[in-house]
Amino acid sequence: MNISVKQKVTAATLLVALGIIYGDIGTSPLYVMKAIIGDRPINELLVYGAISCVFWTLTFQTTFKYILLTLSADNHGEGGVFSLYALVKRFGKGKLVIPTILGATCLLADGIITPPISVASAVEGLEAIVPNLPTIPIVITILSGIFIFQRFGTQKVGSVFGPIMIIWFTMLLVLGFSQIVQHVEIVKALNPIYGYELLTQYPNGFWLLGAVFLCTTGAEALYSDLGHCGKTNIRITWVFVKIALVINYLGQGAWLMSQGNEYLNGQNPFYAIMPQWFLIIGIIIATLATIIASQALISGSFTLINEAISLNFWPRVALKNPTNLKGQIYIPSVNTILWIGCVLMILYFKSSSNMEAAYGFSITVAMLMTTVLLSYYLVFIKKVKMTWVAIVLVIFSIIEISFFIANVVKIKERWMFLFFELFIFMVMYVWYYSRKINNKFLKFTNLKEQTILLNELSQDDDIPKYATHLIYLSKADKTYEIEEKIIKSIFAKKPKRADVYWFLHINRVNEPFTLNYEVEELLDDKVIKVILNVGFRIQPKVELYFKKIVQELVERKELNLHIRPDGSTKYNNEPDFKFVIIEKFISVENEFAFKEGWMLTSYFWLKKLSLSDEKAFGLDKSDIKIEEYPMVYSPAIKIELNRK
Repeated sequence: MNISVKQKVTAATLLVALGIIYGDIGTSPLYVMKAIIGDRPINELLVYGAISCVFWTLTFQTTFKYILLTLSADNHGEGGVFSLYALVKRFGKGKLVIPTILGATCLLADGIITPPISVASAVEGLEAIVPNLPTIPIVITILSGIFIFQRFGTQKVGSVFGPIMIIWFTMLLVLGFSQIVQHVEIVKALNPIYGYELLTQYPNGFWLLGAVFLCTTGAEALYSDLGHCGKTNIRITWVFVKIALVINYLGQGAWLMSQGNEYLNGQNPFYAIMPQWFLIIGIIIATLATIIASQALISGSFTLINEAISLNFWPRVALKNPTNLKGQIYIPSVNTILWIGCVLMILYFKSSSNMEAAYGFSITVAMLMTTVLLSYYLVFIKKVKMTWVAIVLVIFSIIEISFFIANVVKIKERWMFLFFELFIFMVMYVWYYSRKINNKFLKFTNLKEQTILLNELSQDDDIPKYATHLIYLSKADKTYEIEEKIIKSIFAKKPKRADVYWFLHINRVNEPFTLNYEVEELLDDKVIKVILNVGFRIQPKVELYFKKIVQELVERKELNLHIRPDGSTKYNNEPDFKFVIIEKFISVENEFAFKEGWMLTSYFWLKKLSLSDEKAFGLDKSDIKIEEYPMVYSPAIKIELNRK
């Protein structure tokens, strides 16, 4: 992807940034002040302290950490936990795997709770017009519509996201300002002293941080969406967005101060500051904004899983491209899981106020993990002095650990949600570490030494021809290496005679959109090694790539394939390509230790449920041979067998 295009700043790119980036954090005024006040009596310490904490949270966490610092950690224009991991993994020596898995797990969990809480908060505004309105069916209908629409892509509606979000943030500004002018002293709440007094002097004030944190939950998703707009566009639009958010929070605070020592009694300050005549319009705008917020999180979840697959953190699943727009992905299995999760959330919690109690815990963990990865980035890539990195690390660790402690009490409201997070974590953990165990037992041999025998087999007319072009997918990234099991596949039992032997290695690189290849001819027109370098955000289509490579080699006359038979006939003009994929299974000869046996058994079980190699690599139209190969990881040493 062209990075310079991403960094271009125009009215159009700023509009796109507003439409894509700020859905989650931009809709937080719907529920933050309501969650902080709760059923407590309204007083100056509570209201001023709450706004002070919200303002300084947005300043430290969102502005300083994410907008200024973390957005700089871009991987060729792409952001998010996996992009950051891809940048720094070589410096962590395996220590960064768990933080990365935890961060990704919590972001996916956020994709299940943010859509229902946002949509429910918007729809519940109708209760001010129609008391006792059953909002749950309306919320489920809207959520189901969002997930059903995913299969068609969001390219068409994406163009209207920006204008809707401009209307949304303008509405936040106007509504907030209309209340501030009636209680101008509310601007004093920006003083950090009020926040400090709330946390230290208000009864159980520290625990209010769990509700305060809701104002910045979208910051992590904001970083994940970096690749859509570029950091310059995000930084410029954040100025407008932050002003709109702060003005609205101040406006809600001004309205609260006009209530005396009353209780909210179920009212939402966000809707209370709206004129009665504007209420229905405001609810419609809020609902559209929450739909956009939900869409951004769903699309982000698809991108996250696609990156996880490429970096070997997730089993391969079916990926689709609903439009021709680059980078737009639809993953049916993830879409279904998210939809079921969102519906169960609204059915279980029933209202946004109940969900507020469970919201925030996952994102505090994700932010802590990003802080860990970011420290490696600053030290090893940006070469920042350890003293400054330590200061930054201490500041954000204190803030985020405080939020984490305040959110830990929410476990009792969300205990059932932990099973979902544990499931995601274990899938990533098992898949990543089992593949590493798996790869330890791969044995390689020198391909150059096999060329003489391969040439003899190719010219041996006593052996029936197996294919004109025989292609093996190989894990050997070195030019002169090949797996022993591939050599056995060619020569063992019934030897596979071919005119040309191709060995194709797919090299997943740390850059997101790299797509190029290298060719090494080990034996003239007979044994050829091809290395495909594919970025971690690209869905591979190996069949198309391979045929394109052969076509280019023929056109350039780098190989003499253009003067040789390619296997086509008068009945079929397609060249004769045959791919061989070797699938492993656990041999009964193994005797495992408990952990190793459990990990590998789980891995092969997940592999059966995942997408087949031929579909995952884009080979579903080719002539493919699947061979099963027994793998002996831990062979039995002592066998007691006596003859009678």
